[in-house]
Amino acid sequence: MLRPHPALATASAARRLPRWVPWLLVVAYILPGFLGRDPWRTQDLSAFAVMLDMYHGGPWWTPQVLGEPSDTLAWLPYWLGTLGLSLLPLPAELAVRVPFAGLLGLTLAATWYATYHLAREPAAQPLSLAFGGEAQPADYARALADGALLVLVATLGLAMLSHEATPTAAQLGFATLVFYAVALGLRSPRDAVRAPVWTHLALWWAGAWGWALSGGPVPMLAVSAAGVWWWRRSRQSTRAWGIAALGSLGAAGVAFALAAAADRTAELVPLRWGVWSALAVWQGLGRLLAWFLWPAAAFALWTLWRWRGRWHEPHIGWPATGVTLMLGMTFLNGGDDRTLLLALPPLASLAAFALPTLRRSVSALIDWFAVLFFTGAAILIWLIWIAMQTGIPPKPAANIARLVPGFEPTLDGWQLLWALLATAAWIGVVAWRLGRYAPALWKGVVLSASGLTVNWVLLMTLWLPLLNYGLGQAPVSRRIAALVAPGDCVVVHGLDAARIAGLQHHGGLSVRRLGQPDASHCHWLVASPTDFPGLARSEDWSSWQLRTELPRLRENREKWLVFERR
Repeated sequence: MLRPHPALATASAARRLPRWVPWLLVVAYILPGFLGRDPWRTQDLSAFAVMLDMYHGGPWWTPQVLGEPSDTLAWLPYWLGTLGLSLLPLPAELAVRVPFAGLLGLTLAATWYATYHLAREPAAQPLSLAFGGEAQPADYARALADGALLVLVATLGLAMLSHEATPTAAQLGFATLVFYAVALGLRSPRDAVRAPVWTHLALWWAGAWGWALSGGPVPMLAVSAAGVWWWRRSRQSTRAWGIAALGSLGAAGVAFALAAAADRTAELVPLRWGVWSALAVWQGLGRLLAWFLWPAAAFALWTLWRWRGRWHEPHIGWPATGVTLMLGMTFLNGGDDRTLLLALPPLASLAAFALPTLRRSVSALIDWFAVLFFTGAAILIWLIWIAMQTGIPPKPAANIARLVPGFEPTLDGWQLLWALLATAAWIGVVAWRLGRYAPALWKGVVLSASGLTVNWVLLMTLWLPLLNYGLGQAPVSRRIAALVAPGDCVVVHGLDAARIAGLQHHGGLSVRRLGQPDASHCHWLVASPTDFPGLARSEDWSSWQLRTELPRLRENREKWLVFERR
């Protein structure tokens, strides 16, 4: 038996968020993190290394770094970054990120439109009021779509990984496109504005193939099953259902065939059940879920509770299915946060349907928590920045000097200006929200989305030099480059793609792997201490002399061995 419908929304509650607000929020969220930031360890720099290799003539069908195959079986993200390097007259680290900024925009837009179409379903519409005045279907759907966008921006786990130029960021964009295509196909056949059937199929195929070519063939099985379910649910013709089923399974088969051809199938299906035998692993997964999915998971759980008994409806069933599939993939991948990232768009869409069921007291509690949490975080960021610049307060300044020795803070006027504008905007948003009662459905997540965006802007302006120094490879790469004579090359052993990219990009060095034909012309060798014993047994050291040991950052951490040819 169906439970009473939980959604109630008046026409005033379904009013639109002014269009300039989400546009400004999206721009303020997307651009910081792509502008002015160095590639950071390790996935970001590793992907950058593959793109540099392709740009300098490496094979496009075998992603590699100096002849060593890449750990991630993905083509499309590397192609996009290499095209950015080839076509855009920008610094290399910015040129490769331009396509990925577009993919993040695609993620946000597809989440908005997916929620809009799901909210247009008759089963998702609010109850009719006895004396009229209820929200119109289109207005209600727009208000919930605005809420889903705000929830997605407010989710803590999205910020860092979505701003990288990595296969993970590409998978996020294409997986969200698949989510949107299925939501579009679930529109009721009686809907007069329902899109043509081949539009859904084209969008779904574009997203599925983009997902597969971005290194995600395992989720393709789940996507294939979802695609078949979609066509059955939307009651299309037998022919259309058959084309979708065969095409989706064919895409999955091709993806796995490519994986098998590269001998990576075992890596792509890491069923590491033994990992979960320890209690600490489960505790780590719990902590990851708690902070990574906040606050979207809290709203989504409330949605499932208030809409219980109606989980079979498309606006609940499809987002919940997407979240469940990605949580299962996260479990199979040993609690990998990059797999969990793909659950965020459907989770935000599911969370949006909690908004018309929230009481005013609950909404006020969420607002006060957002004000206290994000204001405290912003104050902390400013306080540590002041300590970096002035040495006062002395304790934070001493902690910075201990954690990142050798860092010299600089004052950038433009970065300071954007940080001041973001802080002023946050004060204005808090004053607006707490100074008046706004009955809009999206009001409960405005402060959360704005607060996270402001803190992200502060981190990517005030703290950007510190983060580049501490998380990048520039300091140690430039110290090695200072030892090498102009025009000379460097041989490396035991260094991963991220470290090689640092030597190439930050150090400006010509790098070879030990054993390559032209490596004998190089007068310098850089090795990792962890791989040095094997190297010492296989290499004739009579022609090499240890020149120095360089720590990447601190003396008690990772060190690099630098040898000079005698």
